[in-house]
Amino acid sequence: MSVRRLAADAIQPPSFAFTPDNQAWARMVIARYPEGRQASAVIPLLWRAQEQHDYWLPKAAIEHVAQMLAMPYIRVLEVATFYTMFNLEPVGRFFVQLCGTTPCRLRGAEDIVKVCESRIGPQRHVSADGNFSWLEVECLGSCCNAPMVQINNDYYEDLTPESFNKLLDDLAAGRPVKKGPQSARHTSEPEGAVKTLQDPSLYDGSVVGAWKKRFAEEEAKAKEASAKAAAEKAAADKAAAAQAAETPKPGKPAGDTAGLKAADTPAARVAEGKPPTAPAVAAAAGDASKSESASKPASKQADSVRGDRPSSYVATPGKSAAEAAAPVSDEHKPALLSAPEAGKADDLELIWGVGPKLAQMLNGMGIYHFAQIAAWTELNLRWVDQNLGAFRGRAVRDKWIEQAAKLATGWRPESKIGDKPTAKD
Repeated sequence: MSVRRLAADAIQPPSFAFTPDNQAWARMVIARYPEGRQASAVIPLLWRAQEQHDYWLPKAAIEHVAQMLAMPYIRVLEVATFYTMFNLEPVGRFFVQLCGTTPCRLRGAEDIVKVCESRIGPQRHVSADGNFSWLEVECLGSCCNAPMVQINNDYYEDLTPESFNKLLDDLAAGRPVKKGPQSARHTSEPEGAVKTLQDPSLYDGSVVGAWKKRFAEEEAKAKEASAKAAAEKAAADKAAAAQAAETPKPGKPAGDTAGLKAADTPAARVAEGKPPTAPAVAAAAGDASKSESASKPASKQADSVRGDRPSSYVATPGKSAAEAAAPVSDEHKPALLSAPEAGKADDLELIWGVGPKLAQMLNGMGIYHFAQIAAWTELNLRWVDQNLGAFRGRAVRDKWIEQAAKLATGWRPESKIGDKPTAKD
């Protein structure tokens, strides 16, 4: 930033005062700001003072603005000397500010500089007739119309030495001049013929309302997808209902009790007031355990015998997730007891995945013995599982029926760390 000083005292006017119209305007501007914030009006008041005083700002005008705003004179002087928009010395009637930054230089600003030097003289020099003075300034923001100048408050663009000379002649003679581009183009549009590719449909009205067609197509696709999903769900529900109809009712031989008479199942025995641990049921469970162990690889047999959590398990093979999760009515609940047989319940915590809380929940339902669980059908299992609250899914996932069948034979896991988790739900 160059050092900016006030003009010499010899050319400073003795005093300055706003005209009545400018005085009224200044008071209106000051009134926009709250009490104690009038200093915010300093720039607009200095600008109006410069316009009134032939586009330059004398010392008396700076003092007058400071007095109106109740500001120290030095504060207003700081503003006036900092901003280059304020002219601190006389300028011509037509003050030419010539843009000298890169875009204008590349487009011929140096030729415009030569015209200014030949017709007006050096920078900050007022011509002999008082009409012109000029100054090279930073970018004036019209790069696409370079080279350009600002004369007083107006822009003149797309200049050539010939058009600039004519412009100065017309201003000096008082003839009307054209503001903006001095070439044939309109504002900042491309020079010459427009060469960009254009789609005629953008202008002939054919695309008006096209967005409605697109939205209608998207809406139709959404409805079709919704109808398809509803049909698939209906088919899944129908298949689930058919599967449920084919499943044996509670009390009939099924699952681990296949081949036994209805009277030998724990459910039937409980209904007759007999102990649920019938020898035939226990023997069948033991046989099933042996048969399963013999058909498994050694690593799987170890997991199964120890009662460890299986590595993978499909709750209902051949069924979808929706069918497996379908609610089961109370008619499918297993045989339940009001109290444990002989006053002593089995330790249900020996079932992997059952902790004290789950054991308490099972006892609360009326489930106390391994034989009861071993006799469950698939629907019995799902009924219990759906009533386990926050533990839903545990009974199916951890295969309680298979574990209970082994435990009902009297088998117990080895008493070593790892066979039975120490921290349970």
